[in-house]
Amino acid sequence: MRQTIAEKILSNHTGRAVSAGEIVISSVDFCFGQDGTSSLIIDNFEKLGVPRVFDNSKFSMFIDHSAPSPNIGVSTIHKRMREFAAKHSLRLYDAGCGICHQLMVESGNITSGDLVLGADSHTCTYGALNILSTGVGSTDLAITLASGKNWFKVPETIKIVVEGKLPVGVYSKDVILHIIKDITSKGANYMALEFYGNAIKKMSLSSRFTMANMVVEMGANAAFLKQIRKSSIG
Repeated sequence: MRQTIAEKILSNHTGRAVSAGEIVISSVDFCFGQDGTSSLIIDNFEKLGVPRVFDNSKFSMFIDHSAPSPNIGVSTIHKRMREFAAKHSLRLYDAGCGICHQLMVESGNITSGDLVLGADSHTCTYGALNILSTGVGSTDLAITLASGKNWFKVPETIKIVVEGKLPVGVYSKDVILHIIKDITSKGANYMALEFYGNAIKKMSLSSRFTMANMVVEMGANAAFLKQIRKSSIG
């Protein structure tokens, strides 16, 4: 039986063919935390008692959710992130660098076919590049930071076909909100979504990011927008 995109990527990162419903332990290509989650990542990483991160080139932190800092408590978190980054020679994107999801795709650290974890619910955004990217809790992210691996339940996949041409004034955000209304906020829990059709094929890359970014709002773990025009990527 042919595999879904999620099954193919998890197979490549597990070392054997896997199928929906299996529990697997897979190697992770890249992971990250932002200032709303990194303090807990650091707490849990230090509790593990490991001396160093699994690979300092495969983890970044971003100060973007509360930047500039609005209070002393947040400033303390930012200071801790900077100290942790310096201690382990990690890349830290400080206040003013940009938003984590934008910087992740512009950094060159991730590419199609990768398995990426982020301590941020909208990590699914990178599915626009056919990356299996999903948000996890800070404890899971700390485990990945220490070991380079994590456990996954291979998701079932929903295929969504969007045909036709979008009318003037209708954008990808409108399309994905309409789909969320139909599927409901829990209708795709722990699933992956694959988007196809002429409307998807004609979308710009930025529009694809908008589509992928929103799938978590129906409970999905990941999204893939397979048909990328050459003009979308230059």
